Amino acid sequence: MVRRLPSKHRNAPVGREKDKDAFFRLGLLLVVGLVLACGFVYAGRQHFAALKFGYETEKLRSKRDQLAETQRRLKLQREEAASPVRLEQLAKQLGMQTLQPAQIDPLRQGTNHSRTVETLTVRPNEKPAKRAAEKNSKAVAKPAAKSQRKPI
Repeated sequence: MVRRLPSKHRNAPVGREKDKDAFFRLGLLLVVGLVLACGFVYAGRQHFAALKFGYETEKLRSKRDQLAETQRRLKLQREEAASPVRLEQLAKQLGMQTLQPAQIDPLRQGTNHSRTVETLTVRPNEKPAKRAAEKNSKAVAKPAAKSQRKPI
């Protein structure tokens, strides 16, 4: 082997050049990396928030359906309770009787509704003739009001 450089020849020390733009590039790389990492964290939060709202929406939909079913059931019960047949049965259980023609006072029907309701109530042990006699005695005490008819 042939040596080209003498072994006693020493190389001059090499000095490192300072790169003035290196600090700027590293700072820029750090900022871009942080922005990218924040973007991923933000996207992750949005994703999990969307999942959470989706589950809450499903719970609320099932609750809404349950409440709608309850409302339908309660409306049906209300309609059954307010049916004329059911009301008639309950009235008979309370001891009420059907209205007799002698209990209707045509002069008082249009003037005062509270008196109309009073004349329509029937006590279970009271006879219609006795009730009619009471009405006639009340009619004598107060002058009969003119029936107010509205023009058609």
